[in-house]
Amino acid sequence: MADMQDATLFLICIASIIFFLTIWGKTQTQAQLPPSPRRLPIIGHLHMLGPVTNQALHRLSTRYGPLVYFFIGSKPCVLASSPEMAKEILKTNETKFLNRPKTANLDYLTYGSSDFATVHYGPYWKFMKKLCMNQLLGGRMLDQLRPIRQEETKRFLMLMLKKAEASERVNFGGELMRLTNNIITRMTLGQRCSDNEDEAGEVRKLVQELTQLGAKFNLSDTIWFCKKLDLQGFRRKLEDARKRYDVMMERIMKEHEESRKKRKQMGDEGDSERDLLDVLFHIFEDKNAEMRLTRANIKAFIMVTTI
Repeated sequence: MADMQDATLFLICIASIIFFLTIWGKTQTQAQLPPSPRRLPIIGHLHMLGPVTNQALHRLSTRYGPLVYFFIGSKPCVLASSPEMAKEILKTNETKFLNRPKTANLDYLTYGSSDFATVHYGPYWKFMKKLCMNQLLGGRMLDQLRPIRQEETKRFLMLMLKKAEASERVNFGGELMRLTNNIITRMTLGQRCSDNEDEAGEVRKLVQELTQLGAKFNLSDTIWFCKKLDLQGFRRKLEDARKRYDVMMERIMKEHEESRKKRKQMGDEGDSERDLLDVLFHIFEDKNAEMRLTRANIKAFIMVTTI
């Protein structure tokens, strides 16, 4: 009996120590975090964000200060609402905040974050940044693509003049959007998208569908025990949309590859980079490149630029 009492007392002491250490550890951890309102189980602080998010965040900062710690479901977030806090995050500690949180939908659509917008900070991120600044979006490439912008702007102005002379009504906003789409798809793929039957138009229409899917609120991103579940039925839609995009881009990429081969055979190598897809193929084919691009990288890059 005495042995049993001693064992029970020992177990009680161990349990008390573990309980004390757990509470003390949580207190120590929380003491180093910014102020935070009391959160609810599972949903965290979602109930406090309300229908107008910016106003809800303003109320939080007014009550708890310029740096607030809160949870969207089980995902921790930080709200910075003063110039000083913004400087700390965006400048002083920039490298620690460069990575965007991965979302299930967008990560799948961009081939595992293979694009330049969602890729995590590291060697590949640095390579893509250098690629964008020096080649894809550099002065030389923009000058080379200037005739495209001039041609499309002239086409737009001529259309406006024709409509004005005929006293016809014009959806000015729609025509401006068409102008922007044509410039982007010609600079990216070398094709106009005015007619949705064209490949460029199909790509842009499909990319808009992918963008809408990528922006959908997914429970698996916010509630930890939903991570492996597909409660909203996104998986089938995502797989179907990306499969259609993949087939279309493979067709366009093969057409570009054939066109590049023919131009090289004709000795037209100096003018082989006629759009952004050509530039990406040039890097893809360069065995001495700082980092090798994959076909998935190219597809994900095109997806982002045509949004």
